[in-house]
Amino acid sequence: MFQGKRILVTGGTGSMGKTFVHRVLSGKLGTPKKVIVFSRDEAKQQDMRMAYLHRTVTTDEVIFNNFRNVLEFRIGDVRDFGDVCSALRDTDIVVNAAALKQVPTCEYFPSQAILTNCIGASNITRAIEESGYPVETVVGISTDKACKPVNVMGMTKSLQERILVAANVLNRRTRFICVRYGNVLASRGSVIPLFHDQIRHGGPVTVTHPKMTRFLLSLNDAVDTVFAALRAAKAGETFIPRAPSASVMNIAKALIGDRRIPIRITGVRPGEKLHEVLVSEEEVHHCVKRGGYYAIRPMLPELRDQAAAPRNALSREYSSGDAVLSFAATTQLLKRNRLMVDDRTISQGEELLR
Repeated sequence: MFQGKRILVTGGTGSMGKTFVHRVLSGKLGTPKKVIVFSRDEAKQQDMRMAYLHRTVTTDEVIFNNFRNVLEFRIGDVRDFGDVCSALRDTDIVVNAAALKQVPTCEYFPSQAILTNCIGASNITRAIEESGYPVETVVGISTDKACKPVNVMGMTKSLQERILVAANVLNRRTRFICVRYGNVLASRGSVIPLFHDQIRHGGPVTVTHPKMTRFLLSLNDAVDTVFAALRAAKAGETFIPRAPSASVMNIAKALIGDRRIPIRITGVRPGEKLHEVLVSEEEVHHCVKRGGYYAIRPMLPELRDQAAAPRNALSREYSSGDAVLSFAATTQLLKRNRLMVDDRTISQGEELLR
């Protein structure tokens, strides 16, 4: 799939971007001609560069050689149209992972969320259309919060989805698709690193609401969803993984274990939902199966083949509150992903990338 391709990853120094790049550099899906990490944070780019340089012994030789020969770091901002045009030139595949994704941050700075999450996506589609770049596929990384959004982060991500879907109508040469998934286990800013830090400092562990649930995926599950969409998504479709969900309270209790650490209920934060939804009641009517994933077909009639409309895959919305893992299953999920606090691979202050 990636053999000889030029791949651009916006926000490539984030948790998902780093894991995506690492998986691509393995060469298991073909050796790309170039992988461009595009972001505005030079410190994170330098950290990422040095992480590869310092792992010549423990890192797979193929990955290290591809890092030296294939990986390119580029400073720029998806908000800047000129930066986007420059980065897109001669690119085959674009993964738009650049985002403002913290719910409270977006609530207090909504205009900033619009600039990154909406204008950034619009800059990509505009650059391809106006400059005639021969981009094959653009994948937008979305979130369950974009489904029935109640917060700024979700609203801007929902608009990103619509911007990319609509781009297929004006530019038939490029396939614009999306992936939408829930919380990524231990990604930067997620609840698990917070719980780890609170436990190491003796607590209390803060839970916003005892009944709150969330979909949970590993970083590799998230990247697998992107790979699946690149393989099988049709223009305008949004790919959804079938993900387990857990209560935040059970996550906290599992991580605390036998320690005498209290849990404090702090109340739902601005813009938070009790349960997240990956497929809404309205989207159920055009949601189909694509292998092990759900695919939401575009609503725009120009992008839908009504004669070949497959059977709906769901009869009701897909909510994190529907099939919540038990405490034991939640504990096993955390152990399987090596996220328990006593895991020796986790050091204080380290970003938890798996």
